[in-house]
Amino acid sequence: MTTTTATRRSFLTKPAQLISASAATANQAALQRDVLVCIFQRGGADGLSMVVPHGDKDYYLARPSLAVPKPGGAVGGSAIDLNGFFGLHPALAGLKPVWDAGQLAVVHACGSPDLTHSHFDAMDYMERGIPGQKSATNGWLGRHLAMTQTADDSALRAVSFGALLQPSLRGSSAVTLTSIEDYRLRTWNIELPKVRKAHGELYKGSNLLAGAGRRTLGSLTLMEQVVRSTGNPYKPSGGAVYPDTDYGKTLKQIAQLVKADVGVQVACADIGDWDTHDDQGGAQGQLADNLREFGAGLLALYTDLSAYLGKVAIVTMSEFGRRVEENGSGTDHGNGNGNAMFVMGGNVVGKKVYGRWPGLAVEQRYGPGDLQVTTDFRDVIAEIVSKRMRNTQLGEVFPGYTPTFRGLVRA
Repeated sequence: MTTTTATRRSFLTKPAQLISASAATANQAALQRDVLVCIFQRGGADGLSMVVPHGDKDYYLARPSLAVPKPGGAVGGSAIDLNGFFGLHPALAGLKPVWDAGQLAVVHACGSPDLTHSHFDAMDYMERGIPGQKSATNGWLGRHLAMTQTADDSALRAVSFGALLQPSLRGSSAVTLTSIEDYRLRTWNIELPKVRKAHGELYKGSNLLAGAGRRTLGSLTLMEQVVRSTGNPYKPSGGAVYPDTDYGKTLKQIAQLVKADVGVQVACADIGDWDTHDDQGGAQGQLADNLREFGAGLLALYTDLSAYLGKVAIVTMSEFGRRVEENGSGTDHGNGNGNAMFVMGGNVVGKKVYGRWPGLAVEQRYGPGDLQVTTDFRDVIAEIVSKRMRNTQLGEVFPGYTPTFRGLVRA
């Protein structure tokens, strides 16, 4: 088996009985909810360059060498206007048709109320969904999944891509994998029946080990279905072209899982290298390269899942943004710095930038010179959880916080 290092599971919530269940039975609960795809931009992405406030003159005063030029300049060298005030970075040009279709929304000046300067703490607080507190051992997605679990849940209900389980999924029965191929058995058609036969008696019990074993076999069985139903190698729909990177390969496999209809409800992915203290660049450069990969992956996922967008919600986030003032060749991160989040999907009320813009004049900044946070990130994900994931018990998902809905998604 090739899954020793590629998989790391949390099976402590309940035993699953999926070996003999058909895909249709296993998916009944999932059909009532969207598939939520969470993409984390790790390192503190610069939201002021990602979604450019070209209508704010202080943006250009604060960044004489790094500001993305106003719309109307050279192709690939100026912002792409969205609404007369905000524009996409030119490296995200591929997302403009998604915006025009009303299936992309932006929430700007959005972030965490916690004031930490630490990447690790900021990510940890955001994924726990309880800024400033480390007492909780589970994440916001883990709490949601534990609250809404049913006897018919798929073994692939929650999938985490990467070497480690994303902290937001802690407390749930999530499967962690580096790739679908690595998750499979070496000689699929020969070894899987043998494993079922050899371990069938062992996994008949009601203890945690037996439950974990049944769930492992269940996920292997469903992964077999994924490959057989979507093809090997998998070919994206609609001419979608994913970046040839770990991030691009992850999104491609998320699309494959969604299209296989094996009961996936949550999928988490990461994209790193956003800590641009040096050599950030403006319309071109290091950040532009990162954004090009980020945007190409989102566009490919959107294109590949075009027939499924009515049941898919995609949200992007980063632990904090960057300081308003450039530092010469890059931007520093601040405490509680506002940022931009993307929300995509068929039920998004898009073609709109949400949130109150606080302004970038010196007196309008927070503390040492940060973009003020005017929308708590929990407002964004809580609305998706409530309206699209059909979980209205938000006080348990986000303890101690009462979210404010912005009208981002349709119920």
